[in-house]
Amino acid sequence: MASRIEDYALLSDMHTGPLISRTGSVDWLCLPRFDSPSVFGALLGSEDDGRWLLAPVDSSARVLTRSYLGETFVLQTEWEADGGSVLVTDFMPVNDRRASLVRRIEGLSGTVRMNQELEIRFGYGTTMPWMSRMVDGENKDVLLAVAGPDAMVLRGGQLPIAADHRHAGEFQVTAGERVDLELTWYPSHRPVPPAIDIDAALEETLGFWSAWADDCRNDGDYVPIVTRSLLVLRALTHEDTGGIVAAATTSLPEAFGGSRNWDYRYCWLRDAALTLEAMLSHGHDDEALHWRNWLLRAVAGDPEDLQIMYGLGGERHLEERELNQFTGYEGSLPVRIGNGAVQQYQADVVGEVMVALEKLRMVGGVEDHFSWPLQRALLGFAENHLADKDNGIWEMRGDTQYFTHSRVMMWAAFDCGVRAVRDHGLDGPVERWEQLRDQLRAEILSSGFNPELNSFTQVYGGTTTDAALLVLPQVGFLPYDDELMLGTVARIEEELLDGDGLLLRYRTEKALDGLEPGEHPFLACSFWLVEQYAKTGRGGEARKLMDRLVGFANDLGLLSEEYSVQDQRMAGNYPQAFSHLALVRAADALSGGSPLSMALTSQPESAS
Repeated sequence: MASRIEDYALLSDMHTGPLISRTGSVDWLCLPRFDSPSVFGALLGSEDDGRWLLAPVDSSARVLTRSYLGETFVLQTEWEADGGSVLVTDFMPVNDRRASLVRRIEGLSGTVRMNQELEIRFGYGTTMPWMSRMVDGENKDVLLAVAGPDAMVLRGGQLPIAADHRHAGEFQVTAGERVDLELTWYPSHRPVPPAIDIDAALEETLGFWSAWADDCRNDGDYVPIVTRSLLVLRALTHEDTGGIVAAATTSLPEAFGGSRNWDYRYCWLRDAALTLEAMLSHGHDDEALHWRNWLLRAVAGDPEDLQIMYGLGGERHLEERELNQFTGYEGSLPVRIGNGAVQQYQADVVGEVMVALEKLRMVGGVEDHFSWPLQRALLGFAENHLADKDNGIWEMRGDTQYFTHSRVMMWAAFDCGVRAVRDHGLDGPVERWEQLRDQLRAEILSSGFNPELNSFTQVYGGTTTDAALLVLPQVGFLPYDDELMLGTVARIEEELLDGDGLLLRYRTEKALDGLEPGEHPFLACSFWLVEQYAKTGRGGEARKLMDRLVGFANDLGLLSEEYSVQDQRMAGNYPQAFSHLALVRAADALSGGSPLSMALTSQPESAS
């Protein structure tokens, strides 16, 4: 049985990201990319779906400490067992252009007998490889696994032996002794790759992550968790393409035992745009340009073919299907790969992209022959679909609607187009964009606001709210303290705060999402509320809520999509980029706001 979500640590080589449980089992790993088929899939089923366990043989052994080594993704776990203690260091080497997972065991005291169990299952647990022993070019014994296009090689220590469709073995480590294990994936048609210099790889990996963290511009009272959140965003980003996955996992449930299980190992334009903003706000301009270029490549082509998400390299075909071989995390079915939402029209996406690129211009980003014409094409797409209903930010699988948040983001798209011409000297039909922007504003105030409720509503003519309405002042549609916004916040607090004081996205029992009701509070929404409080003189409430939300992070500073206070556990895919993005925004708001965010939202027009 898989561990609780919060018990997993993330490693990353900026191509993929394994999850390692507190019990020493690698229960999730897709190779060679985040969105590739799993090699270890026990997270969504059982050990027979693939895992790599490394832990003391002693069943009473316990973890004394577990932490990342500084501001890196090098994980260290100290075990205490009968007879002694050991330190296990897990990491993925960076910058070596191959997929290796290294596990180093060092004896600290006495003698500890370690257990190793390796079950490789390619193709999402469906393919048991042919396993064999061989001698590599350095005259070392290695364990080889081959099936179809995939191969893996394990080297180091006393190799495990075959037993019941797995490989298992024991070895002992005494004080002062060190055993290094390296498991490497490679295409099966290529030669077995040579061993790496693990000391050098560890030093380089520590140096890379530490230097990147040192470059984060950061202040305020939440520096450690903000830095870790920025590191998570970097870890979820593909080094070559610049695409950022929404999470490292698929089908971790929003409600345990339920069917709200989605594949988040793809690149949403919304998440990529918000990541660009976070990186700009914290001094990583080069990374922001990398993300911008991914965005531009992904959406290049006929604007009418615009999608809300793409593969890590910009792939468009992400057909959703169910994997019946898995029993699901704690029985949560179905397990899905691909994502049917790729077919949806979500009207807010162009706005998020345009807002992010406007912020890039504000810090000196220069448009080229490709980027600005493409943005003009996106605005043309938005105009062509001005009358169309959409599926909304939460990817409703029911009937399309005029979602108020989506209409505001369309307003923001045209507003950024106007800014590009008026403030930055770019070319475009600015009078037309101003007309469309002002037309949308009048429409939103007329149809998206319910005077009887004194609140904006989730959809035009509706009577319920949506946490996404908290984004309205973030993009400058209204000041945070506008009377219409304050009325909306009051209504959101009344309707969407649950009994534990956290914010739901919307009431699923009243929803238009076409799914069975029931989910836990969505962490990003509560972080948005922190920002709203901080901007409207409710600093004490903002800080109290922020401290509570930060407390939901696990011991490594990682957050999932949702949190169940009642069960005191995480829910949803993990670690979740959107949660960490919203955390960074909230912390910035509490510290006075980044100059970049303040510039875009300064002096918005009041509707009151």
